[in-house]
Amino acid sequence: MKGIFYKFISLFSVIRLYNIFIIIIAQYFTSIFIVSIDNTISSVIFDSQLFLLILSSSIAIASGYIINNFYDYEKDLINKPLKSRIDRVVRKRTKLKLYIILNFLCVLTSYLVSWRSVLFFSTYIFLIWFYSHRLKRTLIIGNIVSSLLSVIPFLIILIYYKNFESIIFLYAMFLFLIIYIRELIKDLENIKGDFTLNYQTIPVIYGEKVSKYLITFSVLLTIVIIYLLLSYYDTGSMYYYYYFSLMILILFVFILWNSNNKKNYNSLHNLLKFVIVLGVLSIVLIDVDLFLDKFYLLLNYYI
Repeated sequence: MKGIFYKFISLFSVIRLYNIFIIIIAQYFTSIFIVSIDNTISSVIFDSQLFLLILSSSIAIASGYIINNFYDYEKDLINKPLKSRIDRVVRKRTKLKLYIILNFLCVLTSYLVSWRSVLFFSTYIFLIWFYSHRLKRTLIIGNIVSSLLSVIPFLIILIYYKNFESIIFLYAMFLFLIIYIRELIKDLENIKGDFTLNYQTIPVIYGEKVSKYLITFSVLLTIVIIYLLLSYYDTGSMYYYYYFSLMILILFVFILWNSNNKKNYNSLHNLLKFVIVLGVLSIVLIDVDLFLDKFYLLLNYYI
């Protein structure tokens, strides 16, 4: 019984269920408050096709975490010794079997929607594998592809609702840049393992200072996106979040240039994760009245 418990904890760590849970919430919030504002909450939540698409993306992401963990095994032994000990409870062969099973399930659930969904998720699965196997070690491209792979689960929502308004792409660009900056910070945080195993990252090839310049430039681009969102679009009460993010990013750059060890970079990494999670929860602020109206309709539906 104790062994089963440890294996469950290990799988929880490898698959990162907490991240997948946040992504699911973000996908539903995006559906309800951004791309499908004319529909009620209940119609979105109980939309079987949308559920299958979100389920498929969750399964694909989980399998992606597994294959990424498989290829990063040696690097994690150096950079994340404690997490590695937890992850090692489940054997590599078992992880590979689970990876194959999850990919099969992803294709199966997407098939219940359409053949186009099968094509979309099959391509997504391949890209995750190719990134983990090859591109992750490639200079610059690895960070960009990783960030794009994190945004793709939201693309399927836009395609499903056929909503391609410019403000949605600005939201996506903001998310992409925050994730991209986090990827660059992870390279600084993991420089020891990357250097040892010859990963071609910016800190390894050009040094920490060049990496900090690139991160600062990316932060400036993010600030430009925030300016465009606040100046030319109606973001509702979510402008509080963007102003808060602006202050956090300025503080982030200040701390970045005064950081020089793994502990500092880990703190910056966690700060960006906080910004991302807060952004997910703040989606309801885009239109508070709309949220309340939809919420009351949902209550009346059940009462």
